[in-house]
Amino acid sequence: MTATPQAVYLENESWLRTVVRSRVQEADAVEDIMQNIALALVRQRDALKDISQVGAWLYQVAVRQIMMYRRTTGRRRNFENRLAAQVTERTAAAPDPVASVLAAEKQEAVREAVGKLSELDRQVLMLKYVEGWTYRQLAEMLGVSEDTIEYRLLKARRRLKSLLRTTVEAA
Repeated sequence: MTATPQAVYLENESWLRTVVRSRVQEADAVEDIMQNIALALVRQRDALKDISQVGAWLYQVAVRQIMMYRRTTGRRRNFENRLAAQVTERTAAAPDPVASVLAAEKQEAVREAVGKLSELDRQVLMLKYVEGWTYRQLAEMLGVSEDTIEYRLLKARRRLKSLLRTTVEAA
């Protein structure tokens, strides 16, 4: 009889969490990575019975998830830096100080709004619009259909628009 993905996860959760926490200090990120490990277990449930050293396999899954998190975080940071540089260039070229202040406020509003999006929304938007990924590439990476990607992008754009609108109204 093979163990269920849930049983395997619960049996190994403590040490996996320690591994993740030792490499990623943000508590929210640790939880996200642990969820991704659990999802990997569910996706690979048929292969679990053929894995002789589940601990070693789980360790590799955890390390991959940590690397993916770091990559995503780095891309987001690069995206924000590029946005800041573009706004700075535009601001430097603009002789009007009012325009400079408005551009800086827009930049900050976009950063705040992007920061308030869920990790999945940020990831999907950045991979699509910053990295230029296709719907197919996004679907393969997330293990969902292209229709689902289209829907997630639509919802993420709407959330971003709503957050920006709220920011503008609050100002």
